Amino acid sequence: MEIRVLKYFLAVAREGSVTKAANYLHLTQPTLSRQLQDLEKELGQKLLIRGQHNVTLTPEGHTLRQRAEEIIDMVDKTEQEFRSIKNVIAGTVYIGSGESHTVRLITDIIKDIQTEYPEIKFDLVSGNAQDITEKLDKGLLDFAVLIEPIDISKYDYLTLPEKDRWGVVMKKDSQLAKKKSITYKDLKDLPLIFSKQVERQNPSDSDFMKWFNGGFGDFNIVATYNLIYNAGLMAESGIGYVVGLDKLLNTMNNSNLTFRPLYPTLESGLNIVWKKGQIFSKPAKVFLEKLKEKFK
Repeated sequence: MEIRVLKYFLAVAREGSVTKAANYLHLTQPTLSRQLQDLEKELGQKLLIRGQHNVTLTPEGHTLRQRAEEIIDMVDKTEQEFRSIKNVIAGTVYIGSGESHTVRLITDIIKDIQTEYPEIKFDLVSGNAQDITEKLDKGLLDFAVLIEPIDISKYDYLTLPEKDRWGVVMKKDSQLAKKKSITYKDLKDLPLIFSKQVERQNPSDSDFMKWFNGGFGDFNIVATYNLIYNAGLMAESGIGYVVGLDKLLNTMNNSNLTFRPLYPTLESGLNIVWKKGQIFSKPAKVFLEKLKEKFK
């Protein structure tokens, strides 16, 4: 299975058409079709359902698309690392992160590095903890910023000095917005919009789960979210109240939304982690050194 052919397959998956992909790749349609047929024969699976004007992926095709994207990302990352072996420190540092305003501590370091090392670039990937740690474990990321509580025992890490505050985002004209803070009792009869990963990632003895009395059975959770931007749109539409971290959604004067903290106060710390025994590229080493200078 050649990298070139995987790129061909990804182009077809992206374009949804062999003809469009062939034009994009500057190949003839018969040549591209033959390459795809050879790939299906090599894998022993049908990857594409060919229609009159377009193609769709089979379940096996979707699986290959995910794997192929990971393989191409790894190849690109490896090429960047070997290019950085030259005397000039150049290349890309790959960082994954959940949503947190505290990430600005990382972006401040990035700005300083790019002033000193203009050939170092950064690729910042946003996602939930499961997605980010999966990419980190596969070697697709150099570092990950993870919000506590989460098991980081298998990683090396540094703890960031600031914490995120939990609260509720709601429409400014809601009755609850008149309160300065939100209690457990306030939430019990409300339609809530929750992060779908909080219960999976928080052990029962964590401060987060203790605040919610060990579970969410007493609450009316009408919707869940992965990343919080769309949750804010649901709140604006009146679907419910978003339980989330402060300073991630616009709650300024020009917004229809407002934030109220939970009471008693509930906060989460953050750690930046990397694989134990990780062999870093020169740019990633520079980044790690700067992290240790600032946070150790």
